[in-house]
Amino acid sequence: MKSFIEVHETSHFPIQNLPFGIFSTEENQNLRVGTAIGEYVLDLSILENKGFFKGVIATEKNVFNKTSLNDLMKLGDKAWSGIRKKLQSLLSESEPELRDDEQLRKLVFIPSSKVQLHLPVEIGDYTDFYASKEHATNVGVMFRGKENALMPNWTHLPVGYHGRASSVVLSGEAVRRPLGQIKPHDSAPIFEQCRQLDFELEMGCFIGTGNDRGNPISVDEAEQHVFGMVLVNDWSARDIQAWEYQPLGPFLAKSFATSISPWVVTMEALEAFRAKGPDQKPKPLQYLEQNGKGSFDINLEVYLRSNKMSEAKKICSSNYRYLYWSIAQQVAHHTIAGCNLNSGDLLASGTISGAEKQSRGSLLELAWRGTDPIQLNEEESREWLQDGDELTMIGWCQGENYRVGFGEVKAVIEPALDKDKVLKKNHLSYF
Repeated sequence: MKSFIEVHETSHFPIQNLPFGIFSTEENQNLRVGTAIGEYVLDLSILENKGFFKGVIATEKNVFNKTSLNDLMKLGDKAWSGIRKKLQSLLSESEPELRDDEQLRKLVFIPSSKVQLHLPVEIGDYTDFYASKEHATNVGVMFRGKENALMPNWTHLPVGYHGRASSVVLSGEAVRRPLGQIKPHDSAPIFEQCRQLDFELEMGCFIGTGNDRGNPISVDEAEQHVFGMVLVNDWSARDIQAWEYQPLGPFLAKSFATSISPWVVTMEALEAFRAKGPDQKPKPLQYLEQNGKGSFDINLEVYLRSNKMSEAKKICSSNYRYLYWSIAQQVAHHTIAGCNLNSGDLLASGTISGAEKQSRGSLLELAWRGTDPIQLNEEESREWLQDGDELTMIGWCQGENYRVGFGEVKAVIEPALDKDKVLKKNHLSYF
């Protein structure tokens, strides 16, 4: 399959991908839906207005002249597949309808450099799982010792917690170092800026069609409810978390920011890259039993650049297939007690780590809780993230002479607010 739009073999956005996102331009600041193809964004709102999706989407539907993907996501998997096939046909090198219409091409193809991307989905709820056995084991060894690394429930169910949807932000938006309570070893808790700021290499999926409350989604049908996937950096304040998380889990240590990539890659685009996940022992309970290949071969890399470096250094190489619990198992478990998932809900995987040191998906693991700093260059090393650091994650599936990629999720760390000014402001507003 090849497009009449030239696409380099290392591009993340060939005709085999066609992810969905929300964009605007300087000339037209209305937010609308587009798809990425090579170095261009294809304006789907114009194609919709000209009737290109008649017979694929009900005529009364208007899903591309929208400020989010939510209406598109509610259409269901058959409509998503039909839209994708229509786009692949229009972009094919052998299809003249769009290829030979020079005037229309000038309207609908916009260079990516001239596009402003926006948060693609109105996120109603956000669940963060803890699905990597290697990550859970590493963290457990640090805090509880090797013999008690995994909690007794971990290999029986996908552990998760309810995150904060309001602080999910788009790649490129700076992340401010949080303030919070920290408990030094030898004193009472103090109010201070986070000193152990960390990243977490994750991926997330967006629910396209949900379920009624009280009616679980089966593991075999779960992926039919998933619209697509994005890269996720679930920033973590480790020192704030260490003090607050008992007994109910992370709160302020996670809620200050979660960054996602702007393009949502559909599950159908990932189908060619299915992979078997790790063997699950003991055998999961029946409602979590999954046959076949439940994971995907997605290469993941993390790069770190200090404000003194001209080029970023790769500090992590991992893969999505390392995850112990699959998307389908996460969805099935999430709904088995009766919880209703809604269109636009974000489910993140938790930190993705592999067996090798280089594949550890957080600084907590890479620098082993600060005892083994990673070397960036001759002058700089890192135990934790510092102000001015730029953290970039990329992900892609490798095909034969093409890639299906997610682009990147990137952010720079901004200094914390002045704690004395914050305390003074809060004190005065209280009285």
